[in-house]
Amino acid sequence: MKNSLVTLLLLLSCSMFGQMYHPVKWSTSFEKISEKEYILKAEATIQSGWHLYGQYIEEGGPSRTIFTFKNPEKSFELIDKTTEEQGHEVVDKIFDMKIKYFEDKALFTQRIKFTSNDITNIAAEVEFMVCDDTNCLPPSSEELAFKFPNAKKVTVVETSDAKGAIEKPQKSSGGLINLFIIAFLSGFAALLTPCVFPMIPMTVSFFTKQSKTKAAGIRNALIYGFSIIIIYVLLGSIVTAVFGADSLNALSTNVWFNIIFFILLVVFACSFLGAFEIMLPNALANKVDSQADRGGLIGIFFMALALAIVSFSCTGPIVGTLLVEAASKGGIAPIIGMLGFSSAIALPFALFAAFPGWLNSLPKSGGWLNTVKVVLGFLELALAFKFLSNADLVLQSHLLEREVFLAIWIAVFGILAFYLFGKITLPHDSPINHISVGRLSFGLLVLTFTIYLIPGLWGAPLKIISGFPPPMHYSESPNGLGQSNNQGVGSASDLPEGAEYGAQNIITFHDYDKGMEFAKKEGKPVLLDFTGYACVNCRKMEELVWSDTKVLGVLKNDLVLISLYVDDKKELPENEQYVSETTGKKIETIGNKWSDLQIKTYKANAQPFYVIVDHSSANLIEPSAYNPDIENYYNWLKSGIGNFKK
Repeated sequence: MKNSLVTLLLLLSCSMFGQMYHPVKWSTSFEKISEKEYILKAEATIQSGWHLYGQYIEEGGPSRTIFTFKNPEKSFELIDKTTEEQGHEVVDKIFDMKIKYFEDKALFTQRIKFTSNDITNIAAEVEFMVCDDTNCLPPSSEELAFKFPNAKKVTVVETSDAKGAIEKPQKSSGGLINLFIIAFLSGFAALLTPCVFPMIPMTVSFFTKQSKTKAAGIRNALIYGFSIIIIYVLLGSIVTAVFGADSLNALSTNVWFNIIFFILLVVFACSFLGAFEIMLPNALANKVDSQADRGGLIGIFFMALALAIVSFSCTGPIVGTLLVEAASKGGIAPIIGMLGFSSAIALPFALFAAFPGWLNSLPKSGGWLNTVKVVLGFLELALAFKFLSNADLVLQSHLLEREVFLAIWIAVFGILAFYLFGKITLPHDSPINHISVGRLSFGLLVLTFTIYLIPGLWGAPLKIISGFPPPMHYSESPNGLGQSNNQGVGSASDLPEGAEYGAQNIITFHDYDKGMEFAKKEGKPVLLDFTGYACVNCRKMEELVWSDTKVLGVLKNDLVLISLYVDDKKELPENEQYVSETTGKKIETIGNKWSDLQIKTYKANAQPFYVIVDHSSANLIEPSAYNPDIENYYNWLKSGIGNFKK
């Protein structure tokens, strides 16, 4: 999420954009043989469950590992070939051929001899590919650096993710880190609700007064805090186990998943706004509370469980929203989300037990706690419509187009601003004679964001919330209200057969064969864009990167764009349906067809995924995934086009 106005407004709604994790970390070192000779060592550390392919693989198999040592000034000589450790030689299930691969670690060595005394470092590039038992990530490349003793110091260069064709993308662990931070802040938001905040001084006082020594009180409070973390992490683990770590990501484009969670978030929002309270059965709360009287570690654990149950009417909607968002990201995201949330809940109990004097500085409970709940309710209501929009985009029903979505958000945040200014009151609000400076400031921030949204109805790009609303071309008028559909765009009669105006008004094909036929006629290379209607990062690329003047000029003039939507639910004609050789699943929809093409041809299944090919469908450059670096993406495009012209 951007560090801007929308961050402050949407942070507590737990939105985040996940990125694909790359399981290989490279490091470099060297061994001195003599004054002139060295052995360069490149070691790959491979995450459990994945394997890296060796250097010597037959054509038609996976991309083999290739080392290129850059020597523009002929300052060293290579002695023999790059060697590798003994790995595993098996018949690969995916490629149906005998290959060599490495697990856990792989060491590659290259012996060199200096021909110059001035050399301080050697640059190299490694190209490689990794797979697990069912899928492969796209072929990747990594820049390596070897620095030598006459430099200021010898450096070990490490990287945790794969490099694209031009430059390394953002660290793959960023998605989970972002989720943890957002979940942690959401936990702090939950602390400021009427169900949790009053419990802090009561619980801490219990531990400090009932314990024989201060140290015992602190120890019990720490155990209490860890028990809270265990309870919520266990909840995240259950969600991951029920859905399956590998299948969670597929939920993000599932129509029913998005509709169900739209309804859930609306229910959560109504609860926070005061329409009703979501509570667990009283019998369960009483049973757990009776166990808390047992004392010892078991008693403390049940006290923590009692807190989780009693506070459910306030924390439940936040936890539910977190789990919904984390489930759509896949992998261990639900566990990470619950770890962040519970850590924030547990932290105050441990700190105040260690420093009980701090309790005097806590603000008194009051109407401001309900205000926090109401603000969270409005944020959940706004986020709910993102899930409904996802379902609408996948179905292409055009019921929630860009203008309607923005109008709803303008209404939601506008009403929130009036509420913060004290012009609107809700059922559980206390009477107020004046508003605080903090509430006024936050109200002004919300009002500013609301005003910022309004020009979007007339075609403003609204880059701060890029990826949240439907794309510009999914609207009543691609240029906004009151503008001609053809403003700055050719007429429909000017379009080639099978094409339409897509993102940024680029002529776009959705049929692979028609796009390739047009590319041959025009003598241009093809950009295959594996995308999805509900793909947030795809929209971010289109709105933030493709909109750049340089990039847009290349996309419009130097390439033929074929966008293949992997979540297109239109059914294929019966005679075109088939069973995938790669996955064994029946291919029934257009989206299934393009997804199968991506997996079979490029051994990848994440979007966005970009491939520049010639008229025989041969790659002109290594594929690229999500890459928000405009200059990097532009260079990647130009490199592919340059290879086509050679």
